[in-house]
Amino acid sequence: MQPPRENVSKGRELTIYRGVTRSMTRRHRNSLPVPDDLAMEIFSRLPSKAVARCRCACKLWSSVLRRQDFTELFLTKSCARPQLLFVREDYSVREIVFITSPQPENPEENSYVVATNHLARFPRSNGFYGCTCTSGFFCYGDNRNLKGLQRPVRVPVISNPSTGQSLTLPRWNSKKKYGVESYLGYDPIAKEFKVLSMNKSRVSEGWISVEHQVLTLGTKKLSWRLVECCIPHRSSSKWICISGVLYYAASAAGSSENSMVVCFDLRSEEFSSVKFGKAMPDSTTLVNYDGKLGLLMSGDSHDVSGARTSFELWVVRDAAKHEWFNHIYVLPPSWEDVVAAETMCIAGMVGVNEIVLSPWLQRLPYYVIYFNVERKTITKVGIQGLEAFHGGSFHTYLNYVENVKLL
Repeated sequence: MQPPRENVSKGRELTIYRGVTRSMTRRHRNSLPVPDDLAMEIFSRLPSKAVARCRCACKLWSSVLRRQDFTELFLTKSCARPQLLFVREDYSVREIVFITSPQPENPEENSYVVATNHLARFPRSNGFYGCTCTSGFFCYGDNRNLKGLQRPVRVPVISNPSTGQSLTLPRWNSKKKYGVESYLGYDPIAKEFKVLSMNKSRVSEGWISVEHQVLTLGTKKLSWRLVECCIPHRSSSKWICISGVLYYAASAAGSSENSMVVCFDLRSEEFSSVKFGKAMPDSTTLVNYDGKLGLLMSGDSHDVSGARTSFELWVVRDAAKHEWFNHIYVLPPSWEDVVAAETMCIAGMVGVNEIVLSPWLQRLPYYVIYFNVERKTITKVGIQGLEAFHGGSFHTYLNYVENVKLL
């Protein structure tokens, strides 16, 4: 009997028998040709778009890349390389556009980054509210025309720009359909995403938040469940999730000014609060300061102009005792020259030493400003790759991480 025909690769001394090739194909049909942990390590170093393409290559790869241990490994590696996220409403096609760029740390003068990673586009209806990003997932409110209602209703939408998926959450278990505020949080211990939503109701003291409900993503049947809140307050659109706790600025019953922070523990699903002791200015932005809640602010106005002389940061020292400590960061003389007549907004903080600001209305060339509070330097960082959106306004988010978990 003659041996199977040989397939010889040109220029190499490697000889592969067809019979061996078929055997290898059968043997590896249901297993990777390398150990699973090594394969996942290789896949975890790919960009999210490449992971999406690999999921479509074959059933085996699709199965491996959907496993929870892989998505957790990918998210862990993504946290080590955070990015800038730019979000824009494209009114011409009624879509929300997501674009990322590398996030510089301690940038040098006249530096720039390239925003060429166009992650995804999602359709929008009549509005786009209260958006923020948590562990790669994005939560925003969108006005939708629902059957049986005369006017659009704001509903929470969850999207993952890295996978191009979006999910409109089910309707509330409530007769009230207006004034809904929603927050997205991630519990790193239980590895669960949860959405906290609430309505607003008019009482004798004014508007307060009522009907607090929670929904857990990833369950077979998405449904809302009521949770008890014994803290009379009115919620706001300023919020952040840190280490499994949702924090949002709120006003006490009977007041129209935010003077407290309400805390919602995602594991126990219990509420608590931290009193700030005075009214927060409109410029207040909630930040993660080395794992602690921080309130970053500059003056009473929502805008930050060249006339500002300092930033103020308040950090929770002891939540149970309502204790805070603060830092005052005086701006250098170059601040006014760099900002000129532009109107800025606070994007947040990178680490504990850099405050990042972005213009309300982006003009060519696009840029963000880094204020290093330790060195007291002002650096303008150019953003290339957004020229096609000239004249548009972008929402700028810091510390965005790619997450390949499917909705």
